[in-house]
Amino acid sequence: MVSARRKVPQGLLCAPSDLRHVEEIVTRSGTSFGKGMKILPPARRDGMFAIYAFCRVVDDIADGDVPLPDPAAALVAWKERIAALYAGKAEDALDRVLLAAIEKFDLKQDDFIAIIEGMEMDCGEPIVAPDEATLDLYCDRVASAVGRLSVRIFGTPEAHGEKLAHHLGRALQLTNILRDIAEDAARGRLYLPAELLRRYSVPADPAEALYAQGLDGVCQILAGRAADHFRRADEVMRQCPAATVRPARIMAASYRVTLAALRRRGWRNPEASLCICAARKKLAMALAAVGVVL
Repeated sequence: MVSARRKVPQGLLCAPSDLRHVEEIVTRSGTSFGKGMKILPPARRDGMFAIYAFCRVVDDIADGDVPLPDPAAALVAWKERIAALYAGKAEDALDRVLLAAIEKFDLKQDDFIAIIEGMEMDCGEPIVAPDEATLDLYCDRVASAVGRLSVRIFGTPEAHGEKLAHHLGRALQLTNILRDIAEDAARGRLYLPAELLRRYSVPADPAEALYAQGLDGVCQILAGRAADHFRRADEVMRQCPAATVRPARIMAASYRVTLAALRRRGWRNPEASLCICAARKKLAMALAAVGVVL
């Protein structure tokens, strides 16, 4: 009797050295992202690593974390590299893994370009008190565009994937903005919308805004918006097969704990340390993995 051989799930069809290079970029970033993506089947995990590595590289260019004579030109060069990928041409290990992910998961060129354009918004003159429309565009480019690539890799039904990327991307990015106000101010940045700053008499100067009495009111409104986007993302995810939104649920759970901690602390002193219960975050993420939202 011949025993049936179990079929072992395969990763992306790339050289192992290329896949290792991409995973090293993810590991060097120091994020927990890599561990979170381990729940995915190999090919989807490799695809997500490629997306994250791409985002890490262009983000480092925009933030000036790599020594380049002209960061803006480097971002333009990345647009050209993306165009080349869609013509089937790859330069290096990251390109080759990205190309495999593009072909495997039908990733859209416009979403890669949107991410780069979001980084271009951070390159050069800092963003200070954008209007509401500009803030929303920024969130779409740096977060929801990443989501649009991700849901294709997760296998989320297309009818729901765009909505999920829209709402979860904005929820995550608003949480980032609310968490990093002091750090952004040190870089001369202030992502809070001008309309709310005026309503609460908060100066548009990043350093002065940190100590303005009305800052807490501005941030509480944005925190409410983030919470609303989380709720809408949950509504979308409930309509999808569980396996196709599990990574999104886990990410949402992690960020929700951060948002709750921010709302408890408030923004009367945004430089104060943020108290996040690690055990609660782990529990929230574990429950999210099986479809339970705290």
